[in-house]
Amino acid sequence: MTINLALKTISSCLLLLVLTVFSFPQSTSSAATPKSATADQRPVSATLGIHDGDLLEVSVSGAPEYHYEVRVSPHGDISLPMAGKLVVDGLSPSQAEAALDQRLQQKGIFNDPQSSVFVKEYATEGISVLGEVRKPGIYPLMGKRTLLDAISAASGTTDKAGTDVTITHRDRPENPQTVTLSYDESGQVVSNPDLQAGDTVVVSKAGMVYVIGDVKEPTGIILENSHLSVLQALAMAHGTNPTAKLGSAKLIRKTPNGAQEISIRLDKILSSKSPDLPLLANDVLFVPNSVTKTATRRGLEAMVQAVTGMTIYGSF
Repeated sequence: MTINLALKTISSCLLLLVLTVFSFPQSTSSAATPKSATADQRPVSATLGIHDGDLLEVSVSGAPEYHYEVRVSPHGDISLPMAGKLVVDGLSPSQAEAALDQRLQQKGIFNDPQSSVFVKEYATEGISVLGEVRKPGIYPLMGKRTLLDAISAASGTTDKAGTDVTITHRDRPENPQTVTLSYDESGQVVSNPDLQAGDTVVVSKAGMVYVIGDVKEPTGIILENSHLSVLQALAMAHGTNPTAKLGSAKLIRKTPNGAQEISIRLDKILSSKSPDLPLLANDVLFVPNSVTKTATRRGLEAMVQAVTGMTIYGSF
């Protein structure tokens, strides 16, 4: 009996030791990484976070009736039936799922919920593309994206688009970045900076040069590049009329101090006696009419008509 009692005592001690060893790591793991702590952590990458204005699609596996679309409020929370208000601002979708699972389990709605949170529409994480693009709007371009990616998402630029693009970064709105879309000899874009979620891209409108007055086709010319001269502008207006007063043309240019008139001798430029002048955006080239030439031309036209009439009359 003494031996049996000793064996029972040893067995009890071994059983107690085994239970202690196996239960100790579990309690330590639970204390180290509780579910609430995981839900409260913030995502490492802000581009994957949930923020106010985002549209979320929330569901629970095995419960088809629990399926809702909710938009994050300006306070960064969502309101769900039975779960109540849940703060999701800054959480990733997986972290929002963990927080919702914990809330549903705490309220006793589900024993072991397996929820799903899908960001159906990003409101603040998209890139705003505005200005001279075919489809301005907010585009949810996630991950590493470039300026051309954003312009391509907006279906490209319009015919009136300029080469200057202003990028306002969300993390430093006071320092907007101006980029010139220039191309090398092979046609590759030289400047194509990276964009971040929340950035705003504004494609500028190309400057216009206007040619008016006694020209064959008064027109407005899109300044696609900075190299447009007076003679090039005249050529695009199909030249001057015979009655134009070439020595009295004027270039009207906008300056910070108002409109400025610059006299241009087109006759000397055409004869290579004066240099061809470069034009700037919003310049107006005015070619006046010569009264003497007009009167002479009208007189010649009247004489031609009279002679023609006399010839026709004399033929009868």
